[in-house]
Amino acid sequence: MPKDILIHVADGERRVAVVDNKKLDDFYIELDRYESFLGNIYKGKVESILPSINGAFVNVGQEKNGFLYLTDADHSNLEDFIHKKQEAAVAQPSLLDRLLNRKAKAAEPTKSPEAVVNDGASDKGHGHGHGHGRGGRHGSGGGKASSPLKVGQEVLVQVEKDPFGTKGPRLTTHVSIPGRFVVYMPYDNHLGVSQKIESPEERHRLREIIKECDIKEGGFIIRTVSMGQDKAELLNDAKFVYEKWQQVLKLAREKKSPFLVYQEGDIIWKVVRDHLREDVASIHIDSKEEHEKLLKYVETLVGQKALKKIHLHRSETNIFDAHKISEALEEIYDIKVGLKSGAYVVIEPTEGVTVVDVNSGRYKTQASPEEAAFNVNMEAAPEIARQLRLRDLGGIIVIDFIDMMREEHKRKVLDVLRAELSKDMSKTEVNKISSLGLVEMTRERAGKTLESIKFAPCPYCQGRGKVKID
Repeated sequence: MPKDILIHVADGERRVAVVDNKKLDDFYIELDRYESFLGNIYKGKVESILPSINGAFVNVGQEKNGFLYLTDADHSNLEDFIHKKQEAAVAQPSLLDRLLNRKAKAAEPTKSPEAVVNDGASDKGHGHGHGHGRGGRHGSGGGKASSPLKVGQEVLVQVEKDPFGTKGPRLTTHVSIPGRFVVYMPYDNHLGVSQKIESPEERHRLREIIKECDIKEGGFIIRTVSMGQDKAELLNDAKFVYEKWQQVLKLAREKKSPFLVYQEGDIIWKVVRDHLREDVASIHIDSKEEHEKLLKYVETLVGQKALKKIHLHRSETNIFDAHKISEALEEIYDIKVGLKSGAYVVIEPTEGVTVVDVNSGRYKTQASPEEAAFNVNMEAAPEIARQLRLRDLGGIIVIDFIDMMREEHKRKVLDVLRAELSKDMSKTEVNKISSLGLVEMTRERAGKTLESIKFAPCPYCQGRGKVKID
């Protein structure tokens, strides 16, 4: 079914709702008072190194220093290329060329034509192409005496997680520039395809197209949305992100640390980049000023043909009321989520774990207890995945389904849950149902949860949700 995207702009706030078949399917919010640094690239300076925690703190010019795992930093692109003069770079092979030659030899055994990687899109529209799961960050290698970093050293780093609580941003040296169809990785000399593209023929076609690209430095991840796209679109996108990287390098050579050398676009830019596809029928926005900006973004990223999908909402009626999704938007802040059958789901985020409980509620049937539990779980599974996406809940999630005895029923419930989670742009991993009827899963968390943005702890109950009776 065609999708519609609704953008509401108010003072200091922009809200985006993705509506699929008249049902709220995804939701994003951007507030001026909560600036996101996700995806930004900085020329930073190492302030301190702590081998005991396998990390270093890097000054990127923000209120708190960013944290960089030493094992993340253990590769050759940390050499001091930033201050090399342009003349020297022309007179001899560039550091980037030499780096890629070394990396290519090391990576050669794993460069299979069927390499499978995750999408470069992972976070809730805040910034994509980061946190590709490079291993070894928590390994013992970071505790060695020979640290790959030095205090005072300048490094090029990218924010892969926003500041959270008392912690500063999480950084990585594996920088990447996301486009609509591909993610450019200047320090990784391989060509990967999203694992969600299952067709061997399509995977081969996309690989061959990108191989024709005249960009020989670095590597690419081909994103899921590349399926079915023509050659010109893919090559233009690859060229676009490569030129962005050249701008980053130029600024990094010219500016003193700490300095922001690449900034992720605002939420409207990300909507165009990550959501404006053929299955989107229209985008409605209720701000004349932002409408003009949206038109420019669409023309730059997609082309003039897509401009006909952009509409300015002129009515005095709230854009969400006009499309009858205001009630659905309010429900994503509720602890209890009702299901059509009368059953319900309870979602309780805590500091370390999100707990989801499935209850039969008012559900009535003459079926056996096993069949009743199966029916409720089958209805709850897709709704749970949808709510995790809408609320942008991440980290460890424990789902307490109603107990089922039959393995076939357990398998079907998990299949439904995984199928709905496959729509999520954030990476998820789901374990089997345990003997206690629990499902342990993880969802990648890169920014603040929706609840933490819109709510503050109650000063009377200290966030406990209860008032003490004297």
